[in-house]
Amino acid sequence: MINESAVFWSRALTELTLSFHIIYATIGVGVPLMIMIAQWTGYKKNDEHYILMARRWARGFVITVAVGVVTGTAIGLQLSLLWPNFMQLAGQTIALPLFMETFAFFFEAIFLGIYLYTWDRFDSQKKHMLLLIPVAVGASMSAVFITMVNAFMNAPQGFDIVDGQLVNIQPFLAMFNPAMPTKVAHVLVTAYMTSAFVLAAIAGYRMLKGSDHVYHKKSLFLLMKIGLVSSIAAAIIGDFSGKYLAEYQPEKLAAAEWHFETTDKASLILFGVLDGEEVKYAIKVPYALSILARNNPNAEVIGLDQYAEEDRPPLYIHYLFNIMVFIGMFMVLVSFLYVVGKPRGWRFIHTRWFRWIIVAGAPLSIIAIEAGWWLAEVGRQPWILYGIMRTPDGATTSDHVDLMMLLFTGVYTVLGIGSTVVLVRMFKKNPIEREIEDRHTEKGGDII
Repeated sequence: MINESAVFWSRALTELTLSFHIIYATIGVGVPLMIMIAQWTGYKKNDEHYILMARRWARGFVITVAVGVVTGTAIGLQLSLLWPNFMQLAGQTIALPLFMETFAFFFEAIFLGIYLYTWDRFDSQKKHMLLLIPVAVGASMSAVFITMVNAFMNAPQGFDIVDGQLVNIQPFLAMFNPAMPTKVAHVLVTAYMTSAFVLAAIAGYRMLKGSDHVYHKKSLFLLMKIGLVSSIAAAIIGDFSGKYLAEYQPEKLAAAEWHFETTDKASLILFGVLDGEEVKYAIKVPYALSILARNNPNAEVIGLDQYAEEDRPPLYIHYLFNIMVFIGMFMVLVSFLYVVGKPRGWRFIHTRWFRWIIVAGAPLSIIAIEAGWWLAEVGRQPWILYGIMRTPDGATTSDHVDLMMLLFTGVYTVLGIGSTVVLVRMFKKNPIEREIEDRHTEKGGDII
């Protein structure tokens, strides 16, 4: 018996939790790589400024990790409480990557603790830097394993269903499903991209506020280079994702592109509004959808006319797709202009308006991450386990999910405000100028 109210509140609470968690999870995956690159750069160039970048970023990273642990635990709890039928059916198949994600996190946390505790206790930066390898690997592998679970929901395999029971379970086959390569790759590179642009925005903001310290200039240039590489990689992997959808989830691609009729030489639709099934005020790029789907401008692309109304994803995912793609392309352009323009002395990249654009890159990148995840999850509807279990069938029948919604909303509000206040105060009370002066005093010499 389906409880419509419970289904609604279960979906709302899960969306709230994922939307909040994805911010901290993305930073948690991407920042360890930024820390490692900064410390490696400092070691190779014998430049103390990059070492200080790693040190300061690591302090802030600890706060985001703590919040990420709480929200990640909430997701695990909600899977059991809100989606018991789904977990009963699929839980034993995807238990291995869930366990491995926990192992990867503890692997990361242990070495992160050692790394932080042993600052200035090693006789060389190279030895201390080696501790960052398991931190970065553990953070990325956490994302890999949990994304495998999401990929399984989009392309379930590794089991048979006989009389409503799962038999012949093959966990590794379930983990390495067709959706896994593109989803895992996209999650990783967008985490690196977002983390780079968030940290770059901080450097840009400090420069806007009057700090002309070379530390911020070095930080900004390093991060914009990382952001450029990872954003280009995200665009390339996004192209592979489109081809995966055309092969395995064509209705999702059709809904995202408002492609209603199966046809060849299909155009890509950008922007626009819907009037029934008529698209108005849109920009149509001839042949582009056929190229995206099949690498062939004359290829046939399946439309929504091949699917019953109840099997179609919500059409508003078109806007989510547009938001994600256009923010990604915008950040490619911004980072390209800065990386290419700085060595060539282009003056406009040092203007206040361009630095404000860099600062805006932080919230824009997070919005793109949110839009991408909403597109992935909403675009799978009406299925919680694609082709096997519909979302209402996987939900709880409890009448108290609305109370859980209120409770978790309060928890996330406290965590969001609390972590923001702690991070702002942590760095406001210890600006880079003061930290460099303190280290100068400790070392009794100049910072290199």
